Amino acid sequence: MINEIKPSKHITSFIAPAKLNLFLHINARRSDGYHELETLFIFLNYGDKLTFNVTKNTQVTLLSNTNEIPNDDNLVIKAAKALQKATKCQLGADIYLEKNLPMGGGVGGGSSDAATTLLVLNQLWQTNLSITQLCNIGIKLGADVPVFIKGEASIAQGVGEELKPINLKEKWYLVLHPNVHISTAKIFSHPDLPRNTPKLKTDWQSFPVRNDCEDLVKKYYPEVDKTLQWLLKYAPSKMTGTGACCFSSFETKAQAQHVLNALPDCWQGFIAKSAMVSPLHKQISTKKM
Repeated sequence: MINEIKPSKHITSFIAPAKLNLFLHINARRSDGYHELETLFIFLNYGDKLTFNVTKNTQVTLLSNTNEIPNDDNLVIKAAKALQKATKCQLGADIYLEKNLPMGGGVGGGSSDAATTLLVLNQLWQTNLSITQLCNIGIKLGADVPVFIKGEASIAQGVGEELKPINLKEKWYLVLHPNVHISTAKIFSHPDLPRNTPKLKTDWQSFPVRNDCEDLVKKYYPEVDKTLQWLLKYAPSKMTGTGACCFSSFETKAQAQHVLNALPDCWQGFIAKSAMVSPLHKQISTKKM
């Protein structure tokens, strides 16, 4: 059940952080329809917020500040029910979702919401699954869910489940959303999508990397191309995931803020510092559940 009524009492609140793909290579299309890929995920200290109240029945209800998420497609509900099924848990939850990340933006909002739901309810319900077991549930919800569950900036391979942690210098990122919604499924099923990028054989920083989805997205969503070109006046610009969000990195928050202040009114944006460890994991480790 999804409503727009904010619950009167928040019990425990957790971040569902955004991610950025610093590159995204598509290596092949598998016989099951999934794609072999290589991508570098980093986290941002910015995201949706989820609030949980455990109930003594098995019902899972969702309240939200948006009505844009169809009930059948909502990954928060799907994640909670998948955890119930896997553990035969007889508890339920009232969940409130404060949606701050743009839908169809390529910053992992839905996947991050699902991962936060699995990680937090695993503790609140005391189902005690391991990270590996949670990832096995999460991969069935979406290819990006495991990286949020593991909570380490990583190079992902396979369909997104093979993760190699990586450590990079933290920077400030300006993320812009050109107010278009892009379907990941539509991009990945498009016949013109490149699907033959060779796998990396050397360190990615010494190899020319790119986002294989970018040219296709720019062709069909010119507003994304405009956003990338506008950002390019200030710093190198990239698209994350299948879009529509575009980003640039800066050494200081002030530099990023200067560019955000010049943003055209037709677009939206936010500034956040990168994180090599998910801010959710840091929050869980310090909060009494």
